[in-house]
Amino acid sequence: MSTGTIARRYARAFFEVAREDNCYKEYYEELQNFSALLDESKNLREFLANPVFDRADKKAVTDSILGKIKMSGMTASFLRLLVDKRRMGILSEITDRYRELMDAALGRARVHVKTAFPLTGELSAGLQKGLETMTGKKIEITMEEDAALLGGVVVRIGDTLYDGSIRTQLNNMRNLLVEEI
Repeated sequence: MSTGTIARRYARAFFEVAREDNCYKEYYEELQNFSALLDESKNLREFLANPVFDRADKKAVTDSILGKIKMSGMTASFLRLLVDKRRMGILSEITDRYRELMDAALGRARVHVKTAFPLTGELSAGLQKGLETMTGKKIEITMEEDAALLGGVVVRIGDTLYDGSIRTQLNNMRNLLVEEI
């Protein structure tokens, strides 16, 4: 079974617990914080993910960390379960899958926008409003500048890509001209 499938299963199970407790955001933030802690410490991440080390040692280290940070009992239990099942190495994937489930339940969509130049506040607000109308969801935009686009905008909503960049339009025109020759 692939790690993506495993991560999805663990995320769905924890999400169901969050639904019962009505704590989607709180549990996500706690997972995200612990995942960020592992990202910051390569040694800790490798220790918890390495099957060579004893589970009892991993649990002791995890419990020590959990004792120093503020976290709900449910999330702490979930993290201990990941240590028991030797799944701590895929925590960031589990967190990402959980976020997708949470966003769907809350009617939110995360959008990645690339532009050649920074958008003014008015343009950015107009783009957000248009995307919210198009998707019917509350939009959370991540902006990125990419001068290689020359102009226009590239928008990614989930797996869908809307490419309105001048670079792509020029490439399409070039391809059409090549086909005509």
